[in-house]
Amino acid sequence: MTAWLALIATPQSEPPKLDLKPVATVRHPGANEISGIVQSRRYPGIFWVHNDSGDKARMFPIKLSGDVIKPPYEAAFWVNAPEEGKQEWPGIGIANATNVDWEDIAINGDTLYLADVGNNGNARRDLGVYVVPEPNPEATGVVRALKFLPIRYPDQSAFPPKDWFFDCEAIFVHRGRLHFVTKHRKNGNFAIPDVGAKLYRLDSQHADRPNVLRKLDEKSDLGGWVTAADLSPNGRTLAILVQAPVASIWFFDISRSGEKMLSGPSRRLMLGGAKQAEAIAFIDDRTVVVTNEQRDVFRIAVP
Repeated sequence: MTAWLALIATPQSEPPKLDLKPVATVRHPGANEISGIVQSRRYPGIFWVHNDSGDKARMFPIKLSGDVIKPPYEAAFWVNAPEEGKQEWPGIGIANATNVDWEDIAINGDTLYLADVGNNGNARRDLGVYVVPEPNPEATGVVRALKFLPIRYPDQSAFPPKDWFFDCEAIFVHRGRLHFVTKHRKNGNFAIPDVGAKLYRLDSQHADRPNVLRKLDEKSDLGGWVTAADLSPNGRTLAILVQAPVASIWFFDISRSGEKMLSGPSRRLMLGGAKQAEAIAFIDDRTVVVTNEQRDVFRIAVP
């Protein structure tokens, strides 16, 4: 009996809990509110991160040591001159983009997807994803987005809608297509998490009109709201990071679930000491990295 089948056959009263201890800290001043992380496929040991809403349109290449990678001649890449006396590397700018509310990042080959899909006010009509060619982290100061893909949910008709189900902080690529896992709030209250989530897929890439997502699945209880997601390199395990009221990671076996990825066999790992955990990425098929907005880096084995 495989581990996944054993999980289905054997009742478990409580999921396992892991008390986290950081393996590193991101100390670079510019990377101060990390909201998304993904591993490069082209540059070994490099992870791309970005900040949450209100930051410049930029991203940072980091290592699991917490170090930010800078070009050896970084000063030549400053888009705006630094303030006198400050020598802070500003990261790699996205020249034709705006960070309204960037919440996650995904990768397909050497293409990055920056998801401007945060919807805290529940009324945005300009949600979408920037498509960015992956830059060389040691030789680039600015990169230009190839395009912006506007998105719309098929089950949203009002702005704002009655239900707060159209916020998103989690994207991933499966079989070459972007997928979105929504973050819900309860009873129209910004501060109260709803424990459900929906899964959508982007099937078109129009740049001149909204791309209507296709709803694939939903789950009524994840124990909190979703803050990040990633797919394992072998394409078999979907990891979903959940925050509030407690942090945890769901690992879904999607090898036989088809489009219903949230309905297949799953395991949940409770996290202690995660603080405000906002980003997750696979390092390899058996290990993930989680970061929080307090700059901690956690390395976690898949149970």
